[in-house]
Amino acid sequence: MTVEIFDADLEGEGLRIGVVQARFNEPVCEALCEACIDELSALGVADEDIFVCTVAGALEIPLALQRLALTGEFDALVAIGAVIRGETYHFEVVSNESAAAISRVALDTSIPIANAVLTTDSDEQALARAAIKGADAARVAVEMANLLASIDSLSSHGGSDADGG
Repeated sequence: MTVEIFDADLEGEGLRIGVVQARFNEPVCEALCEACIDELSALGVADEDIFVCTVAGALEIPLALQRLALTGEFDALVAIGAVIRGETYHFEVVSNESAAAISRVALDTSIPIANAVLTTDSDEQALARAAIKGADAARVAVEMANLLASIDSLSSHGGSDADGG
């Protein structure tokens, strides 16, 4: 018996990646985006295959992701934002709703989305995590795009169809 195992594939050549970046908490989001783009390039994604657009804040990210996913032009998407705790309940609303909507877009469209929307207690925490999280999101996007392509190719391996034939 041979077991097929998918090893993490971080080869980005030929992939098209879309990035949606929030402008709210701009210094953090810029650092996240820069780290993400740098890592995408290091993984072999061509500059012309990286598309970046900006939106006002974390709650606007899911709609832009959905529209990008529906174009059929992208192998994976990245959500970039920063929600920093304040003195009101608004932090929880924005954090929870944006995360849930990002996940829903990925599931509804079958396009992998790396969620790099930071949720922190302070500006200092967000800035300290930005470079690491931005690069991590790039790796997740590439790995998931390659994983889904591998899964999609399973049907071409001569397996039986749903009717048992």
